[in-house]
Amino acid sequence: MEALRLCTLTWNPLKHFFHSHAFRRTPRTLVFRACSSSTTADTRAAGRNRRNSASSSTTSTSDRDAIRAIRLKKVEELRSKGLDPYAYEWDKTHGASQLQDIYIDLANGEEKNSESDHVSVAGRIVARRAFGKLAFLTLRDDSGSIQLYCDKERLIGDQFEQLKAHVDIGDILGVRGTIKRTEKGELSVCVQSFAILTKSLLPLPDKYHGLTDIDKRYRQRYVDMIANPEVADVFRKRAKVVSEIRRTMDSLGFVEVETPVLQGAAGGAEARPFITYHNSLGRDLYLRIATELHLKRMLVGGFEKVYEIGRIFRNEGISTRHNPEFTTIEMYEAYTDYQSMMSLAEEIVTRCALAVHGKLTVDYQGVEICLERPWRRETMHNLVKEIAGIDFNEFGDDIEVAKRVTLDTLGKNLDNKDKGSIEACRSIGHLLNEVFEIFVEPKLIQPTFVLDYPIEISPLAKPHRRFD
Repeated sequence: MEALRLCTLTWNPLKHFFHSHAFRRTPRTLVFRACSSSTTADTRAAGRNRRNSASSSTTSTSDRDAIRAIRLKKVEELRSKGLDPYAYEWDKTHGASQLQDIYIDLANGEEKNSESDHVSVAGRIVARRAFGKLAFLTLRDDSGSIQLYCDKERLIGDQFEQLKAHVDIGDILGVRGTIKRTEKGELSVCVQSFAILTKSLLPLPDKYHGLTDIDKRYRQRYVDMIANPEVADVFRKRAKVVSEIRRTMDSLGFVEVETPVLQGAAGGAEARPFITYHNSLGRDLYLRIATELHLKRMLVGGFEKVYEIGRIFRNEGISTRHNPEFTTIEMYEAYTDYQSMMSLAEEIVTRCALAVHGKLTVDYQGVEICLERPWRRETMHNLVKEIAGIDFNEFGDDIEVAKRVTLDTLGKNLDNKDKGSIEACRSIGHLLNEVFEIFVEPKLIQPTFVLDYPIEISPLAKPHRRFD
């Protein structure tokens, strides 16, 4: 009886949610940009310190060490004045984007200084400029950015001198003041008082050179988010996707469960596991490579609809396209087959698209992807015949004839590696799949369900009912 259906949707922190071979591209070097006037000052000071100490090192590492030493000295100076450079809390009344929305109609040059217009904000300083008795800082929180208008006459006591001497780009500040739109139209907080909440000891990426190491970008995502705020939107969208998947599954009557991460035997997929040691049991255990087997046991136990969103671990290569640990959703349902599974996949993806984008069209690298249902459903045989012009049903089991026709038809579009893969195929089914992956799959741009994979490459699948 065709009593189960299974869907595994995977996503990786290093991948876009929607991914197809048709959209692969070589990663481009990313340059992080942040205004760094104080960092430049730190670097000059660091250079003077190196000269004064007769240091011959000119590496970026020595620059960072020297800058860190300077900033640590500022930390001690703040503490000597009775100021804590690492505060415990800050009473924040507004976010940057909230203020931008509230005062969107404030005219240029107008200031709001009534009691109700006193605000308190907090965030990281990402730019600063100083002109005599005026200083302008850009403060960024998790909602956006706003300018800080620092007038020596408005600041309490010697805070203006403290700002010039001790506040660097990268520091996290808490600020209180009123709202003003400058003559140039920039909404600003007119600072009356501030506190350094977290003193940054290292500079942000250089304004002009930035962080160009693509691998380092992925290792230090927090720096990526500081330098490029739009990167944080990927994480926010991912959170929306996870929440929407969970809402969809719950609304359809599925029960979310948690299955063991540590397992006595890694199973449910073909992958190399991570091995760890359990002290109390005195034996090796494996980080799971799939949730499949334990979810199936839930069905055996009597559940009819179950799913799990969880981490999977596979001890394989590392790249910007692959992570050894990643998140999957895997769901099982009794008394149904792959036809309804396809409908469920459509439901999940379209709901997620609406939750994240508010529409069912997505622009990806200049190509418009339409997620409107129903999606195309076609067999692998028919797609290969349509796009590659080869009808594998004509060859029967004659693999040599099939290889010759394939190479004659597609040879000019194949490189030596692809030709070698075709020559190595052991059966018609393997050859059909090879042609599909090499030549057809990259041309499938719009959402498409590919049906009836050859049984040779689907050893765990149930035989098709037409051939059973």
